[in-house]
Amino acid sequence: MDTSALAPNSHGVSIGPTGVTFRLWAPGAKRVEVVLDRAHPMQAQAQGWYQTTIPHARAGTLYKYRIDGELEVPDPASDFQPQDVFGPSEVIDHDRFEWRMNDWGGRPWENTAILELHVGTFTPGGTFRKAIDKLDHVVDAGLTAIELMPVADFAGRRNWGYDGVLLYAPDSAYGRPDDLRMLVDEAHARGLMVFLDVVYNHFGPEGNYLHRYAPAFFAYAHTPWGHAIDYRVPEVRAFAIGNALHWLERYRFDGLRLDAVHAIVEPGEPSILHDLSRAVGQLAAATGRLIHLVLENDDNRSSLLDPLTHPPRGRYRAQWNDDYHHAWHRLLTGEEEGYYQDYAADPRRHIARVLSSGFAYQGEPSPHRNDRNRGEASGSLSPLAFVNFLQNHDQIGNRPLGDRLAIHTGEPALTAALAITLLAPMPPLLFMGEEWGATQPFPFFCDFQGPLADAVRKGRRKEFERAYAELSGAIPDPLEEATFRSAVLDWHASATRNGRKRLALIRNLLATRRQEILPRLVGTKFAVGRCDGPILTSDWSLAGGQTLRLLANLSDAEAKPPRAFRPLRSIWGGELPAELPPWSVFWSIGAG
Repeated sequence: MDTSALAPNSHGVSIGPTGVTFRLWAPGAKRVEVVLDRAHPMQAQAQGWYQTTIPHARAGTLYKYRIDGELEVPDPASDFQPQDVFGPSEVIDHDRFEWRMNDWGGRPWENTAILELHVGTFTPGGTFRKAIDKLDHVVDAGLTAIELMPVADFAGRRNWGYDGVLLYAPDSAYGRPDDLRMLVDEAHARGLMVFLDVVYNHFGPEGNYLHRYAPAFFAYAHTPWGHAIDYRVPEVRAFAIGNALHWLERYRFDGLRLDAVHAIVEPGEPSILHDLSRAVGQLAAATGRLIHLVLENDDNRSSLLDPLTHPPRGRYRAQWNDDYHHAWHRLLTGEEEGYYQDYAADPRRHIARVLSSGFAYQGEPSPHRNDRNRGEASGSLSPLAFVNFLQNHDQIGNRPLGDRLAIHTGEPALTAALAITLLAPMPPLLFMGEEWGATQPFPFFCDFQGPLADAVRKGRRKEFERAYAELSGAIPDPLEEATFRSAVLDWHASATRNGRKRLALIRNLLATRRQEILPRLVGTKFAVGRCDGPILTSDWSLAGGQTLRLLANLSDAEAKPPRAFRPLRSIWGGELPAELPPWSVFWSIGAG
């Protein structure tokens, strides 16, 4: 498919000199009207499209589509829903916003250090504008980017965002479209990149009417969260690619993180991932911007990754590296339920493999997946292809209580894990509040009604009834507002003694990364890494013939460093002692 023909408005409305043109792909409908002050017939066109231009419509006009004279629905490509997913759509003029940072072209990928956040719980106000108030904090901590969990319109007033049904519309719970643009603009003014999490594997369950008038959107298959989307259909493919361009062009996001792409059941040929990347690459080339695309992919397909080529040409900068998290979580907590069983036998060995070659699973059988082979060889890639983290929204909120790592792990062990995560060559990611050691939960929450709400509530408890039977009565009700409120960040905790101490650690580590490692990251390659008992060692080849070298004791007891280990110029942890203290980390750099 020629993606050069795809534009953000191939679905949805466009404002022109003669009025507003309304377009709807409704191949399952016999008749379509657009309802403003009254119903206006739309002309049937080829391939199931309906279109009309209304001269008196303008920015701010509210409208719905009426299907076969009986069902009124919002625009599936609505730019804004002021009255939630069941209300009318609003015509938005995307050219009206006055950008301050017109010269912003992005930052190189190797500069990336991300803070993931949920807009609704990041601040007590829970809006795009309120998030602006905390951007200086993000900069002060030494981070270079924020990543928003999905903001596409969902049913109700609170949601993680992965139940979005109107994928072009920022949810009204967080503010209006220009409020989101202001957040991006203010972040750029502070030198911060802004990434957006997007979902192209399913639509949310409430407020989605596509089955009625465009059933071809869906394949005869399911994802764990709903009907699969069929990207073999050209109009469906254009919808997703147009959505990516919509966020990147109209809102000037610096990149996207595509959620759970392993759950895209019908990717088409060439794959929707390939075509989306190429379309974004065309936008980047045309504008001169640095745009970064990142995957979440449980299949560990290294062949999809290329962190060095710009603009994107069918591949992706990086992947969230769940293997890194899972191995650390198993080591730090001792848990071995669910996917942690894959790392239970020797988590240090898995950490060493991730640090030395990318994924822990590169084609080996996964016990958690019924011994199905998982992953592809990844050691030939740049370390920049892997986003490493100790926590993220999933790995906190998908637990029964939404409890954070700091609840289960002592300070020495967590400090060691952070010192490795933030100084390894891979781009690091923190989850909001982690920079000051937040201990409050981030439980799963939503705001559905009726039978769907009951189904979610029961499903949540059933999910954990076997592995966490002792917690069944304590699992928060995801439908209760109090569950949502418990997740709102307590910013006062950042000013406590412990909060200040952890924040100082993060600042120190990221400053060291910026000063010592970042200038040498381009051209970085994996070298060697191993784990001997509790002792972890790893090398990376940096630019200019330099070597970055790690030595760590990942245990509660003292241990001797390997006899053959040769430290270079110390950049973290001080001089090497004869006995390595428990949970000690030493970083050095120099000619290897």
